[in-house]
Order: sequence, then structure tokens, then C-alpha cells
Amino acid sequence: MSPPVRKIIHIDMDAFYASVEQRDREELRGKPVAVGSPNLRGVVAAASYEARKFGVRSAMPSTTALKKCPELIFVWPRFEVYRAVSRQIRSIFLEYTPLVEPLSLDEAYLDVTRNLRGVPTASETAKEIRARIFEWTGLTASAGISYNKFLAKLASDYKKPNGQFVVRPDMGAAFVEALRIEKFHGVGKVTAEKMNRLGIFTGADLKAKPLEFLVKHFGKIGPWYYAIARGEDDRPVEPDRPRKSSGSEITLLTDLREPAEIEKAMLEQAQEVWAWCEKAQMFGQSVTVKIKYADFHQVTRSRTLGHLVQSREELFEISLALTRSIFPVENGVRLVGVTVSHFPEEETAAPNQLDFDFG
Repeated sequence: MSPPVRKIIHIDMDAFYASVEQRDREELRGKPVAVGSPNLRGVVAAASYEARKFGVRSAMPSTTALKKCPELIFVWPRFEVYRAVSRQIRSIFLEYTPLVEPLSLDEAYLDVTRNLRGVPTASETAKEIRARIFEWTGLTASAGISYNKFLAKLASDYKKPNGQFVVRPDMGAAFVEALRIEKFHGVGKVTAEKMNRLGIFTGADLKAKPLEFLVKHFGKIGPWYYAIARGEDDRPVEPDRPRKSSGSEITLLTDLREPAEIEKAMLEQAQEVWAWCEKAQMFGQSVTVKIKYADFHQVTRSRTLGHLVQSREELFEISLALTRSIFPVENGVRLVGVTVSHFPEEETAAPNQLDFDFG
């Protein structure tokens, strides 16, 4: 007997950070809002839908965002609040299934093939979850429903904001064929440009390429492209995915040239990382520092120990030693970062959250 067709939901909160701010501050409602810093080196972490109408997007430099929308209101992020709301939302998910795979604070996969509340269809389940999220938090969410993770992720973008879309097994292949390659989750700008040069512009174009061609041009990921072009994705929903690293970096307000200033900035990032490690009680064996110069050239230095880094002083000492190994700097430094990795395999925690620079 063949296994039952899986029922996968991808829930994605709508403009999560910005929506929380608009919820909590009445004067921001209906206004173009960006979470982040308006400073010269700042970036947009999230944009309200009012701001998106002007072309403002997350990860966009703040100066660019202000040019597109001079009325844009910047709000400093409150991650402790976003984490608390995320925990509320996660508790709703767990009432329907233990198979919840968080991707970040504002999105997750749910496998509801067998759901705990006995809701007969995945579509009804998604609708009920979205209604409960709104009831509990006052925030809206969008959902994609399909028979695998890849298609559910694509589907969640289809009726945003505050909507849901189903890709049934009988429509999966055709749905993928009609998509522009840039819309494929996991195909970034550089890969999309490479595909375009190879004559691949849509899912149908990708499907037309034989496996040997994709392996030749894309290596180990070739079989993955071959599969998703046919609407195939066998990855299970994995609750409590192991976290592989904890890092913090910042784009500086001004370029730094003095070693003492660079070291101070690096230690501030090491302190952020240590605070997370201590709170999560997760410690790694490898430390990496990163420096990005004013010309965007980037260098990293790493050290892997025979034991776990379990004190702030040790993390500081290693971070400083690695930083000093880069001196003298080539020119001004615009970004510094510290990452601790190589956690024990048995340790698990929440997945990495995409970090933004607010300098």
C-alpha cells in the first residue's frame, strides 16, 4: 500500500515586524512603516504593506527606501516582543500537529496529514489556524497548502496578504511549469541569472533540461532542480531542527581604521553572541570573525577548539586574537561580525533567524 499523500501547510505572517508595530501603536496604522534604522548604513528589516506600495522591501538600504517613500516612518526593532508573539503563534500550531518546523520567527511548515483536532482537510485547518492567530494576536497570516514543502512555500505567496492558496496533487506540475524561475524558493538572484543565460526562464524551461545537463552546470544541487521542476519534494517536516550556529554582525555608521575601534566593535558582537549562547545553553567549538571593508571585500578568520567555548572571557580572547590576525586592515572597515558554530549534534534549538544590520 502506498503512503497517504502528505498535507503540508506553510504559514507566513504578513509583514510581521511592521504589523506588530502597527498593532501596538495606533498612530502607525495605515501609514508606510519600516522596521529598522534610517541611518546611512541602516537597512529595512520589514516593511508594512503601505510602504511596499512604494517599492520598499526588506533588506533594502534605508537611504534607498526613503528615496522611494519620503513619508516612510522608521521604527526601531523590538525583537523581544516579536519573539513573544512568535511563541504565541507556535503554541497554536502545536494544538494541531507536533510536526512543526519553524523557519524563522514569522514562518513555519506544518505537517497536518494527521492533525490533532480532527479537521478533515488541510485547507480547513489552515483557515482555522489563521483565524485563531488573528483572534489571539490581532495579526494576519497567509498560508500555502500542498502535498510537499516546496509547493506549500510557493503557494503561501500566492494570495498575500491574509489569504491562502492550495496546490493539489493534480495541479502541482502545471503550477511549477508556469512560474518564472525567479519565483522558485531557493533560487537566488545569481542562480536565476545563470539559468537565464542557459535559456531557463520558467519552470517549464527547467523541466525540459535533462538531469545530466543540470548536474553539469549546477553540481550537487542539479538533482534538486530536476525534482522541483516536476513538483517533487520528499523532504519531511522536521520539528526542532538542530541549530548550527549563532552569529551577530553590524554595519557600522562610519568606516573604522583604528585597531582599538575595530576590536571594540568586534567585542560588542561577541557579547551579543555570548548572550544568546548563555540563554540557550548551547555552546560551540568554532569561532569565526568577519570583516568587510569599505570596498565590500570580505575576510574571515576561524579557530576550532578541542572543547566547547563556555565562558565569555574565552570567546572574547579568541575573537580578539582572530581579529588581530587580520591587522593591519587594508582600508576602512564597514562591517564586523562574530559567529560561534560546531554545536554538539544532540543539542537542538530554534532555527536561525535572519539577522539584519541596523547601524
